[in-house]
Amino acid sequence: MDFLEELEWRGILSNSTPGIAEALKAGKMTGYIGFDPTAPSMTIGNFVQIQLLKLFQLSGHTPIVLMGGATGRVGDPSGKDKERVLKSFDELDANLAHQQEQFYKFLDFDKGDNKATIINNFDFYKDMNVLDFLRDVGKTLTINYMMSKESVKKRVETGLSFTEFSYQLLQAYDFQCLYKDHNCKLQIGGSDQWGNITSGTEFIRRNLEGKAFAITSELLTKSDGSKFGKSEEGNIWLDPNMTSPYKFYQFWLNAADADLPKFIRFFTLKSRAEVEAMEAELADNLNEQKRILAEELTIRVHSKEAFESAQSVSQLLFNKKANEDTCKNMDSAALATVAQEIPSFELNKSELNDGLNIIDLLAEKTGIVTSKGDARRAIKGNAISVNKVKVSDPDFTVTESHLLQNEYILVDNGKKNKYILHLS
Repeated sequence: MDFLEELEWRGILSNSTPGIAEALKAGKMTGYIGFDPTAPSMTIGNFVQIQLLKLFQLSGHTPIVLMGGATGRVGDPSGKDKERVLKSFDELDANLAHQQEQFYKFLDFDKGDNKATIINNFDFYKDMNVLDFLRDVGKTLTINYMMSKESVKKRVETGLSFTEFSYQLLQAYDFQCLYKDHNCKLQIGGSDQWGNITSGTEFIRRNLEGKAFAITSELLTKSDGSKFGKSEEGNIWLDPNMTSPYKFYQFWLNAADADLPKFIRFFTLKSRAEVEAMEAELADNLNEQKRILAEELTIRVHSKEAFESAQSVSQLLFNKKANEDTCKNMDSAALATVAQEIPSFELNKSELNDGLNIIDLLAEKTGIVTSKGDARRAIKGNAISVNKVKVSDPDFTVTESHLLQNEYILVDNGKKNKYILHLS
């Protein structure tokens, strides 16, 4: 796999410094991307850069993940229209530890002569005092050079602190340290990082008389102009406790048709031939293309088991063919996921000892309907189901025999109103 050609056919490549194509073809290269731990987990926005490192490694090169233990304490002005609110050191350290664990899912850290490495840039600065920084780092670039960068230009009029202004120096010095200590000759990042990255190549040229390279990727946006990586509920996180595998899976299933070709190229690990064959075969079935992408990414980010659970929940909630067997075949984890996604009610299991009349359950124990009269009308209208089985008798009794995995019961009121009871 040729890394640069791979980025080009996928539409990911934004910019690169002269000579990088030849340097990549000349032999194995070490490259890095920096990640500041400003959030408790990475998002699928970060997953764009993770994908770049993955493709870089699959191309035979050596990736470095640079965790911003230092730069995260300062704040990057790139792509921001106002000053960041600084996080506490304890919060940043906790975020960094968690994000570092997340990386072990995505890159090969264990085998091969191009195994990945994680480095914390706090180690570059922890023994440096302010005078050392000003003499060894601050003297490298002129104010005019730093002011020419877009990330600085855009903020000068609206306000830019010295703290964020200095971020460019830190990122550049990071590159210099990695070049010197790890023979790292390439920095990769989003297109908004071009100024910071090329400052690093300039550091290496001036201070080490070396030659380093830069590659930036296109920023991924949706066809409607909205920011990628968010849903109506907020960010899509890579942590299952912050965004459930089911919601992660659904994000890709619900992608706009116009976004699909771009999403596939940015995120799949399928080859160009595989992608083009799939798109040709399923040209009239975009939903199946979305399902294939959702499956691949849910397995990669979470696990095969998490994907199967998300798929079974989706089948239960949205498949018109779902029946009583579908319910009974769901495990506790899948049912617990359902309870997070649709309205749920907590009941005491002892209420089923003598059986619970369906009218009382709907109107009094849960409030699924507003009155007993409404409950009778819903049953008469064939709207009520228990575990996907229609209830036609107002004297129907719910018992322990209806429990799924000994703790859940599903209730439908029409096609769209779905509820789950949790009995403990």
